[in-house]
Amino acid sequence: MSQTASVWVVLLVALVAANLPFLNERLFGVVPLATQPKPLAVRLAELVVLYFVAGGIGLLFESRAGQIAPQGWEFYAVTGALFIVLAFPGFTWRYLMKHRH
Repeated sequence: MSQTASVWVVLLVALVAANLPFLNERLFGVVPLATQPKPLAVRLAELVVLYFVAGGIGLLFESRAGQIAPQGWEFYAVTGALFIVLAFPGFTWRYLMKHRH
């Protein structure tokens, strides 16, 4: 896979992973929970875990392309902020829009 395709795949995975906690009532989209609706704290914990999963996929692609570049705290601050921005559509749909019940 080319480097350009790898970047687009990682961005697509990050977009899906960032919105997954807000678009369903299951833990990681798979495990049903006893409490309905899913609490915000659980959604935020899922968001953190999925951030590291998406980052791991990016790390896998980077290792296949060549040497892994060392990253400082700035990299994680920027990618964390980007991941939160990518989660905005799901958050808006879940908490800011009115839904028929």
